[in-house]
Amino acid sequence: MPRTFPALLFLIPGFLFLSAAAPEDADFGKFEASSDVGKVEPAGKATFDKTTDQYKITASGANIWAKLDAFHFLLRKLSGDVTLEADIAFVGEGKNPHRKAGWMIRQSLDPDAPYVDVMVHGEGLIALQYRSEKGGITKDIASKTKSPATVKLERRGDTFTVSVAANGEAFTPVGEIKVPMPDPVYAGLAVCSHDQATSETAIFSNVSIKDHLTK
Repeated sequence: MPRTFPALLFLIPGFLFLSAAAPEDADFGKFEASSDVGKVEPAGKATFDKTTDQYKITASGANIWAKLDAFHFLLRKLSGDVTLEADIAFVGEGKNPHRKAGWMIRQSLDPDAPYVDVMVHGEGLIALQYRSEKGGITKDIASKTKSPATVKLERRGDTFTVSVAANGEAFTPVGEIKVPMPDPVYAGLAVCSHDQATSETAIFSNVSIKDHLTK
């Protein structure tokens, strides 16, 4: 059975969300659905290449920041503790140096939902970003390590930890924060072009989802 949410209507308190339709034979690998979050035009898309075990996401979106987010999300629902790892690379020079791609754990698909992520930026910055409460302001902790690097996002209860590893070396911590997010949550790969009218593409390799993963 394909793991998709084709043309489903999500009713969430205070927010109406229509997922992007997916072909009946869509294959999202380790994930369940591919969908835009927030105001995104042109629409984004995600594909999985079985031969390379890589994920490719193309997205527009003004930003993942402040009080509202706009991006494309390759996602699945999960509960409990989890460790997420991946190598991330952008395709092409890009228009905006602040374009973002990374792992995200999010309470809901509301554009102002609480979340924690690790984002690789177009200019090489890697940062832990988080919104502690619905409608709150996004904050961040920047890594001293620049991309390319393997990024890791861990959830242990309400504690989230981000670490990075450059050139095959050991992981070094970026930061640890607490953000209450009752189960289930949405976890997955996110891309934002940082320009509402422009689409950017990122490739995710060596994608790993470990620990108490459930649908």
